[in-house]
Amino acid sequence: MRFFLLFFFILFSFNSIAFQIEKIVIEGNNSISRGTVLNYLSFEVGDEINEPNAEKSIQSLLKTGLFKEVTISSIDSTLIVKVSENPTIKYFEIKGYKEDEVLSGTIIENITKNLGLGVGAIYDDSKMQKAMNQLKRLYSDNGYVNTEITSSNAIDSRNRIGVEIIINENDQSTIGSFKIFGNSFFSSEELKELFDIGEPDFFLMNWFTEKDKFSKLKLSSGIEKIISKYLDNGFLEVNVTPPLIKFSQINNKISISIEISEGKRFKIRKIIFQGNYEGYKTADFFSLIKTKENDFVKRSTIVGDSKNISSLFQNDGYAYASVNGSLKPTDNNELLDLVFDINADTRIYVNRIQISGNTRTQDDVIRRELQILEGQRYSKSELSESILRIKRLGYFQNVEYTLNRHSENLDRADLNIVVNETKTGEISIGLGHSNATGSSLNFGIQQKNILGTGNTFNAALSNSEAVEETSFYFKDPYFNNLGHSVSYGLFSKTLDASNLDASSYTLDESGFIFGYGIPLSKDSNLFGEFRPSEIDLSCGTDLLSYEPSDCADSKNKIDAKVTFTYKKNTLNDALMPSEGSLLRFTSNIGTPVGDYKYYQLEGFQKSYFPLNEDWIFKINNRLNYGSGYANDHLPLFKRYFEGGSSSVRGFDFNSLGAKYANGKPKGGELTFLSSLGLSRDMSPVGVENKNIRFIGFVDAGAISEKISDFEFDDIRVSSGFGIDWLTPIGPIGVHYAIPVLKKSGDNTKTFSFDLGASF
Repeated sequence: MRFFLLFFFILFSFNSIAFQIEKIVIEGNNSISRGTVLNYLSFEVGDEINEPNAEKSIQSLLKTGLFKEVTISSIDSTLIVKVSENPTIKYFEIKGYKEDEVLSGTIIENITKNLGLGVGAIYDDSKMQKAMNQLKRLYSDNGYVNTEITSSNAIDSRNRIGVEIIINENDQSTIGSFKIFGNSFFSSEELKELFDIGEPDFFLMNWFTEKDKFSKLKLSSGIEKIISKYLDNGFLEVNVTPPLIKFSQINNKISISIEISEGKRFKIRKIIFQGNYEGYKTADFFSLIKTKENDFVKRSTIVGDSKNISSLFQNDGYAYASVNGSLKPTDNNELLDLVFDINADTRIYVNRIQISGNTRTQDDVIRRELQILEGQRYSKSELSESILRIKRLGYFQNVEYTLNRHSENLDRADLNIVVNETKTGEISIGLGHSNATGSSLNFGIQQKNILGTGNTFNAALSNSEAVEETSFYFKDPYFNNLGHSVSYGLFSKTLDASNLDASSYTLDESGFIFGYGIPLSKDSNLFGEFRPSEIDLSCGTDLLSYEPSDCADSKNKIDAKVTFTYKKNTLNDALMPSEGSLLRFTSNIGTPVGDYKYYQLEGFQKSYFPLNEDWIFKINNRLNYGSGYANDHLPLFKRYFEGGSSSVRGFDFNSLGAKYANGKPKGGELTFLSSLGLSRDMSPVGVENKNIRFIGFVDAGAISEKISDFEFDDIRVSSGFGIDWLTPIGPIGVHYAIPVLKKSGDNTKTFSFDLGASF
């Protein structure tokens, strides 16, 4: 209507007579310069003005959003352009909403930014209307059908406008009825299970699941799952009509009806391979695919079969090979031919491998982890293994790669690996406190990638209520070209066990370490270590009476320990794994060369399983056993203890197991721990950081003084939740745990804070 009136005004003003402009007058522009207005006009002084170019100029000025009204008129040979400026935004506020119910600060910031409604921007009614429509749609899509959204504004004398949007959310509508019909192959109940929304669960469960809370996004996601389910069972003609959504003002309930047309179910008649497959035989492909002739069509299996065939080529140098599985009709309207169209393309050789982002780590430290080399035939599996090995170093937050094909030499490609360094060490000095060792004065250098060489160097000086320690340790993980490792170090330690919630004894130990490791496979190795030390043990009065064999004649003793460790690591990341496992078996033997004859067998395993794109399941197990040989026994300072943040969470540090008469824990020869956990990122609560994870866990563990004394009554169980965060200074864990299975007299501790924790 506004354009019609302006056009009518032009007709009236110019009276269909063109004339030559001798002067242009701009009126009404206060903050917008004359030059800006002239820049959008389709004419200038000396031009001839007529209706079409006057109309074009008005449209051009209005499209800028700077003006709410523009008119053009003439007096003799003078053209008058009169504008009415849009105000600038003084403030833009949305009020009345509940934080994170539907709206959040991030969503409002995005609306303001995308629509240009920030402070100082030019106000336009159309922008405001778009903002109102977005908010209404957002609330409607989340079940707030009765939400009332109003706006108000005020313009001051300087043509600045203050805008407020007031939201009255009212109660969220809930789903009262959820029906699926037209289906026969799958039951309605089976299909409803694919939705995260629906009719309410049992009232107590629904309080947690909130299944009856309407969400258009979740409704659409469920429909996509229905379609996928049918496609994976041969129903290629399945059709789901747009859901019928009705709202009742009487009870604030939403009813949803979904109609399904299943169509025919199709089978595979014949599997055909065609295209360029470089000398491979069809028998090679049949061994890779799961789809068989006379099977019902399953879309996900066909996609997987295409990937398997692609991998065959990509592991043999054909980096750009493509395989497309398609279904072709036959003379039988319920049988289809599955055709794999293969294009092997050209075999690729790696020209150059470029590494970037390693600001500290030396190039060769990364290159020695590569399983694919310059000049070598490309292999997808070897490249993937190379990236995993780099991630397992623990030196980088992120590792990515690109393969860039040469435009002239199509059989050559450059491999670009980009790493993002993380903190691999620190120099620290200061005061601290630990639940394990009490208050302490610490100085230390810890660097597992010293000077970017990939070597580990640790030096520490610690003086706490429980431990005084000085140590030096160095490890070269690539001592020679065979990938062997060597390590050595010195240490001196004084331990006051009474400050560790343990028995009253003092242990002075000093010695040296020498170790050597060899790789057994691409992800496993065997490591041996010789650790002789001199030990002085001083027992308190009570402990002397409890453990006379260990405490009497306990000066200047030699512990000549040999350790063998087998380790297999298939984790996809050293710091924040989501898939793979770590397996470690260790044996410690006090050799007859020393005064202590004992052995310790220790097994540790943790595995990660991605359940879907969001959730990760973890299982963690640990079993330790120690004893003596040659009529000797396990020394009291080698015994195992349980309880605390690295053990059964929810119980106090070192508090589990048998105790002496004075209430102090004895420790034991046998201990085990099993833990189950679920983890995901914090995006559902608006924290868009993949390095922060929410976790839920169940811990179970036990300790037995002697293996023959073990009883199921020794087992303790706890459950809880927490947050693990990969920070620039290393992993941090905050956990809350409640004992589920305990005995009277157990010391519990529900809250723990751990540096170095990981899910």
